[in-house]
Amino acid sequence: MRAKLVFLTLGAAVALSGCSTDSYRDFTQEAGASLDDGAFGNATMNNTMVHSGERAMAIDLNHRFASEVDTTITFAFDSAVLDAEARATLDRQAAWIARYPHVKFRVYGHTDLVGPGAYNKALGMRRARATVDYLVSRGVARARLEAAVSYGETQPLVVTEGRERRNRRTVTEVWGFLEPKRMLHDGKYMQRTYGIYLDSAREEHTVE
Repeated sequence: MRAKLVFLTLGAAVALSGCSTDSYRDFTQEAGASLDDGAFGNATMNNTMVHSGERAMAIDLNHRFASEVDTTITFAFDSAVLDAEARATLDRQAAWIARYPHVKFRVYGHTDLVGPGAYNKALGMRRARATVDYLVSRGVARARLEAAVSYGETQPLVVTEGRERRNRRTVTEVWGFLEPKRMLHDGKYMQRTYGIYLDSAREEHTVE
């Protein structure tokens, strides 16, 4: 019995250790820089991606995206308008995205801590949608983009109660892959295919 208790205690300690490490890593990373882990109602999708290997592929591609292109743009106070610098950054993002036509992206909106939480959440979403709209205008298919998550004021890059431009931002990241179009084989298709197969068997063949 004592050995069982010791085993359970050690297991709990390892679990807590793992949780504290994950929490520290999440706290020290740029908000929105890691792939969505299913905390927003996407647990089923996340599990499917893990088992199919798509999650690892998406994470690797997201790291490459972040290393080759600036994934973040910032905004003026209480604004969702894209300035010239933001548009230039999004132009580079769009060019990179065009190289991977089967990859999907998410845009996460953020605000600083000035103003009511509900207002900031809506503002973060407006910024994310403005970013998506601009990428679409640069030739990216809307089906490959989603502005579905707004962190609002909850994940500041710089912890301050005052105005901070670096907190007023959107972050673009890889989050999955488009499903290939499936070919539906109905009876007429199979009948036609079988007919072609039979016709090929009736052709005269000569031996040289």
